[in-house]
Amino acid sequence: MARKKKGLTKGEKLLYFSGVLCFALAIVIKIFFGASIGNYKMSNEKIRYEISTEEKTVESLTMQVNELTSFDNVSKVVKDLGLAYNNDNIVVIGD
Repeated sequence: MARKKKGLTKGEKLLYFSGVLCFALAIVIKIFFGASIGNYKMSNEKIRYEISTEEKTVESLTMQVNELTSFDNVSKVVKDLGLAYNNDNIVVIGD
């Protein structure tokens, strides 16, 4: 006698449903975390750009300070204020 196949048992149905559910959850989690990582990368690049901009500003301001404190500029300010330049007060360090 040949037995007819009844179909899937409750255990098999539960097993297949669990597998499909796990697969769907894995896809959702991958998409969610992928989007989060993308957002973090974008904010990281934004911060790097801001740092680069600030470094350029600092470099520009440093060059301006160096220009304003140059010997020629200081001697001009001294003359404009009517002060006398005294070479004896200059100390050379490192010779």
